[in-house]
Amino acid sequence: MSWLVTGGAGYIGAHVVRALVDGGERVVVYDDLSTGAADRLPDSVPLVVGSVLDGSLLEGAIRDHAVTGVVHIAAKKQVGESVERPLHYYRENVTGLRTLLEAMTSAGVARLVFSSSAAVYGMPDVDLVTEDTPCLPMSPYGETKLVGEWLINAAARAHGIRAAALRYFNVAGAAAPELSDSGAFNLIPMVFERLEAGDAPRVFGDDYATPDGTCVRDYVHVQDIASAHLAAARRLKDAPEGTSLTLNIGRGEGSSVRETVDRILEVTGRQDLAPRVTARRPGDPARVVASAGRAHEELGWSARHDLDDMIESAWQGWRHRRG
Repeated sequence: MSWLVTGGAGYIGAHVVRALVDGGERVVVYDDLSTGAADRLPDSVPLVVGSVLDGSLLEGAIRDHAVTGVVHIAAKKQVGESVERPLHYYRENVTGLRTLLEAMTSAGVARLVFSSSAAVYGMPDVDLVTEDTPCLPMSPYGETKLVGEWLINAAARAHGIRAAALRYFNVAGAAAPELSDSGAFNLIPMVFERLEAGDAPRVFGDDYATPDGTCVRDYVHVQDIASAHLAAARRLKDAPEGTSLTLNIGRGEGSSVRETVDRILEVTGRQDLAPRVTARRPGDPARVVASAGRAHEELGWSARHDLDDMIESAWQGWRHRRG
């Protein structure tokens, strides 16, 4: 098979591309390079520069490269920005997906792995989040991912598309320093940023109903995210028409904010900067941890990397990007 990876030059996308290539799959990347970088890609992988809103270019890329399946990662993904720019997020994430599905059906491509998110759940009040936990997203970003899943399910029923929606939990780490995340929008790089400035890391609230009072999250290594995409792509190869899977991609283990920050301070050698507790952030649930059993049942996939792997590789990437 030949896989078109949208957003394949981004942080997660580049890891997925590498996993597919290492797994013997043929790959072409489609990316507008708004946040991605061409130098993340292997020399053997063709790159088509374009927007997912450009149906003609998408269809041309699919036909020119004899694409037989799509891994759709391209999306806007910052929760705060989505609140400020909801129309932009719906256009890029929902209209972009609709445009991609139109190009796929026009070209007769019937396999799709979709990058979804645990943001579809909102603030679940459960110990472990299963795929059957009610979806009540709290941001336009989360809404666009849930609407995307609905759209894909409808297309699977109507057009026989075989699809897998992968709901990522908290992605971290890097397979190599040059593939690391260039942004500072999640806990681990946000702590790195403050340490680099000589500031104490912040902990937003320590009065939650958790063992140490701080929020608990399920962190999953980006290499494990990438291997889940490879497993999903292989699962769809011989799947019946209309197959539509929805799978949590996490470790099934929670790490508290305080535990994570303390481990970051150890790895970076900055125990002198003790974390400072500030007020809670609105909308932060106490605990969000995946039940990952369905992904193991459907794909034979389980996460292999632990929190230390994520922090240490993320720190190497952070230092690499800053010389």
